[in-house]
Formats: sequence, structure tokens, C-alpha cells
Amino acid sequence: MGLFGSFSKSKKENLNKGLAKTKDSVFKKLTRVVVGKSTVDDDVLDELEEVLISSDVGVDTTLKIIDRIQKRVADDKFLGASELNRILKEEIAGLLKESNKGDYEAFSIPKSDYPYVIMVVGVNGVGKTTTIGKLAYQFKKAGKKVTLGAADTFRAAAVDQLIIWSERVGVPIVDQGMGADPASVAFETLTQAKANGSDVVIIDTAGRLHNKINLMNELSKIKRVMDRVVPGAPHEILLVLDGSTGQNAFEQAKQFTLATEVNALAITKLDGTAKGGVVIGVSDQFKVPVKYIGIGEGMEDLQVFNRTEFVDSLFN
Repeated sequence: MGLFGSFSKSKKENLNKGLAKTKDSVFKKLTRVVVGKSTVDDDVLDELEEVLISSDVGVDTTLKIIDRIQKRVADDKFLGASELNRILKEEIAGLLKESNKGDYEAFSIPKSDYPYVIMVVGVNGVGKTTTIGKLAYQFKKAGKKVTLGAADTFRAAAVDQLIIWSERVGVPIVDQGMGADPASVAFETLTQAKANGSDVVIIDTAGRLHNKINLMNELSKIKRVMDRVVPGAPHEILLVLDGSTGQNAFEQAKQFTLATEVNALAITKLDGTAKGGVVIGVSDQFKVPVKYIGIGEGMEDLQVFNRTEFVDSLFN
């Protein structure tokens, strides 16, 4: 069971299935590392370093993990190579705990008289619109009233896709078409959401990274406008990353955390890749909690990230 007991059997099965490629890849390599070895020596640690880096945990985070394992082996001479799995699992769980203070419970929001506003950022093609659609579905299923805002007005496809999702999920959307001022869309979305008693507002934004100054200015303007309608909005700036892109995800996280105050991550497309280590690395390196993970095509395959269950699925 998860920390809150809310992790159902079907959720766990989906998580196991979604992380299967990463697990198989890491485990096959780990098994080769310890075969015929009785102690955790420098050779074992060097090979473990390669395994972690090739799973896209990232160099900095990998070195941190290796360092911690080295200390444990030095403190406990009886730790054998057969226990490497367990030690690695414990150290990764410990790292995730540092940047993910608590496990999020279901699709919940803080109690407030105002709507809870989520501004979604990320480059095109990472599954941003799909993530918004699935979030809307999950919040609605949890009994929340949801309003969407199509403020990625740079691409007609983005507005059209979000309209399709709003119809599919059955939630209202505010759109002013392609080319509209994103801040104006955000303003209207929050004004309507407040009027209709929405609990959650999810705003899509344009993901053009090639001009960082423009991006920063645009996001700042959207935030200022929203704050005028709902104090403290946006409450969550959710960066969506495609887990299957490995090192690219790190680069995008770097750019977006510089451009705006990202305080939550959604890592998508983990089911199609052996690069699931990116969840560990990005969260550790940027000290931003992973809040959601995408592990399949289905509506239910966007899960609230539970670090305990995640590590358990990778290592058991």
C-alpha cells in the first residue's frame, strides 16, 4: 500500500506496466554488474555509475548516489554485492524524499474560497495538451468543478486540441482563437471561473523556448493578470516534460526553471521508454517535486506521483 493507502491494486499494476521498460533495462544491467562479485568494490561502483547514467538519471545525481553508496559500504564492511539492489533502492528513495517532501494524495487541492489555478508550461510535443485534458478528467472525477483556458494562442492546433479535450471531458473552456493575447485569455478564464464557482482552473501556455526573453515576459504578464483576478494565482506552475527524451528533458527543465517559478513537474510518456531515470534526476537536480507521471495512453494513466510506489515498482 502507498503512504496514504490510496494506491489501488489497478493503479499499482498500471504503474508496474508503465515502468516495465526502465525496470527491465536497469535490472538487466545491474545483474551484470554484480555477477560473480562478492563485495561492492570500485569496479562495481564504476559499472553502477554507467548503468545510472545510461538510464538518464543524469551525471550529477548519479555521482551523488554513488557517493552515498560508497559511504555506506565504508561504514558497513559486511555489505555484499548481493545487497546492491536494496541499497540502491533505499538511496534513490532517500533522494526523491528530499525534493518531494510528501507524497501527493489523489487529485486534491487546498481548500479556498477562490479557484486553484494551475499554469501549464512546456515545449510543444511533450504531451502538454493531453496532460491538461487528463488532469481535467481526474479533477472532475474527484468531484471538482474545472475550467480550462486556451492561452497557447501561438498555434491553432493547440487551441483546437484543448477544445476537443474540454468536450471529451465535459468541462467549460475559454478560448479567443489563435493569435489572441494570452494574458487576455487568462484574465477572461479566471473571471469566468470565479463567476461560475470553479474549484480548479488549468491554463495552457505557449511553449516556445527559442526566445527565452519573450517567453519570460509573456509568462510574467500572464501571471500578473491572473493575480489581479485571483490573489496568489497561479498557485501551481506545472512544467510538462517528455520522459522519453532523456537529456533533452533536463535541458528543458533548466530553461523553464530559469524563465519562471516552476513548482511542480509532470513527466509523461514513461511507458514507451527505458529512460525512466529522468524522474529521479530532474527532480533532484532542479529541486522541484514531481507531481504527476504519465504511464500510458488511457485517461487513468496520468497518476499522482507517489515516490514510495515509484521506487517499489522499479526495484521489486
